[in-house]
Amino acid sequence: MNDSTENASDFAFQGLTPDLVVNALESVGLYPASGLLALNSYENRVYQFADDDRKRYVAKFYRPQRWRTEQINEELEFVEELAQAEVPAVSALELQGKRLHEFEGYRFCVYSSIGGRAFEPNDLDELERLGRQIGRMHAVAQAGKFKVRETIDYEGFVEQSVAELRRSALLPVELKDAFFAILDPLSERLRSTPLQDFEYQRLHGDCHIGNILQYEEQLTFVDFDDCRSGPAVQDLWMMLNGPHQEQTLQMDALLTGYEDFCEFDMAQLILIEPLRSFRIIQYMAWLSRRWQDSAFQRAFPWFAESRYWEQQILALKEQLAGLDEAPLNLGFNG
Repeated sequence: MNDSTENASDFAFQGLTPDLVVNALESVGLYPASGLLALNSYENRVYQFADDDRKRYVAKFYRPQRWRTEQINEELEFVEELAQAEVPAVSALELQGKRLHEFEGYRFCVYSSIGGRAFEPNDLDELERLGRQIGRMHAVAQAGKFKVRETIDYEGFVEQSVAELRRSALLPVELKDAFFAILDPLSERLRSTPLQDFEYQRLHGDCHIGNILQYEEQLTFVDFDDCRSGPAVQDLWMMLNGPHQEQTLQMDALLTGYEDFCEFDMAQLILIEPLRSFRIIQYMAWLSRRWQDSAFQRAFPWFAESRYWEQQILALKEQLAGLDEAPLNLGFNG
């Protein structure tokens, strides 16, 4: 994806009217008997509805120009592979012989609506249970390869993001010097992240607790929109928070469950802080790139405020310092 394509998609949903959504659903044999409830999604447009068969469904309309059709199909195939292996993941329904549909330029999928709430692990036992589920997912993921999905790399996560932030009119003029005085050395340090030293595999890609639903005792993975290839630790580190010692205990619990299904290369622990930095930088650039989409302005009004950028300067300083700290020590001696 290049920046011009990304920017061109900022206005891509202006034509996605309720009538068009209903007509698209009717084109695959679904007839909404309720209103369309917009769900909490910004990159795409997602609606819940009840059909005339009294079942609840969720329709996901992909942002035009973001992914190629073959990339979306590879996402859907991966999730279906997980579901077939009885790894709890929400797979797109096959309607009229297809999972991915197109209507008047919009590509979309339909899912059964599942119950549940965002998973909130309260203790190490729950993190171990979560690690077990991620291990199950990775056991399936390692059995195949993505061919057209993107990979985790410096260029896409850092280099292109820094270029976007330099173009952004949202960064206050009075803070630009201070912002880039820390972003530039951080991005230069990240250039040497040894990603090439590790085996890449299929990943969820955005595996945080908001993308894991809990219903009774079952944990279900949702939203594989950012699935890509990368080191296994990418699907684990976002579960960590707090001081270094607490993160060590949390990762130990995750891996205790994870290794019931998958072996983990402990050398990947050195990637946690670099990957955290990748995400922080990419997230700022994502908001900047999408700012002309009114949904982003409603959801993230603080992004245009000086206070946000002041906080980011501090966060980037912490990340630069964090790169000099010893990685988590779970008994790995190098």
